[in-house]
Amino acid sequence: MSDSLDARMRDEIDDQVAEAFDAYLADRLAEPGQLRTSLASRRSAGVVLGTIGLGTLATALAPTGGTVVCWIWGVIAVIDLAWLLTARCR
Repeated sequence: MSDSLDARMRDEIDDQVAEAFDAYLADRLAEPGQLRTSLASRRSAGVVLGTIGLGTLATALAPTGGTVVCWIWGVIAVIDLAWLLTARCR
């Protein structure tokens, strides 16, 4: 009997957490930000998706050294940030 009560309580708590998380995400998406600004200016996300795709390929082909992989993703981060910031300036 107590196992079914515990399961129902866990399900109820899970539902409440999911609802709170959905409300939080809805509030965050409604706030203006750099990504929202860039998307509103009708710029495609192709640059970001392309850099991530190339980064994944480069990581798979990179030698076993971690330094090369860190450099690859560092450059990708700089490119993506520059793309987001240029949308803000327009």
